[in-house]
Amino acid sequence: MTIIRNGVGARMCEAAIHNGVIYLAGQVAEDPQAPVTEQTQSVLARIDSLLAKNGSDKQHILQATIFLTDIRDFAAMNAVWDAWVPQGHTPARATIEARLAAPAYRVEMQIIAAQK
Repeated sequence: MTIIRNGVGARMCEAAIHNGVIYLAGQVAEDPQAPVTEQTQSVLARIDSLLAKNGSDKQHILQATIFLTDIRDFAAMNAVWDAWVPQGHTPARATIEARLAAPAYRVEMQIIAAQK
């Protein structure tokens, strides 16, 4: 039972892999001052990058958990998500309104994916 941890820091790692399943840490935007659409684009770009570094891609996402600080941003976030997610490969997903670690962040996403 091997567990691989990539991008290990003092508190968490960027990704943990076990039995061909990748668990990404929650991803937030590079610019927390940006509007929710730009934050969503930034988060999805980070997810694309992390999946690629760990042997996967967005077609292999099994589950997505999305945290929004304001559920009224749901439609704006979904507009970006819908343009990004490959049709026919949409994952199981939940969206939750929550307070995030820093008040400026408007969206955070946590992803579980299969390796290719």
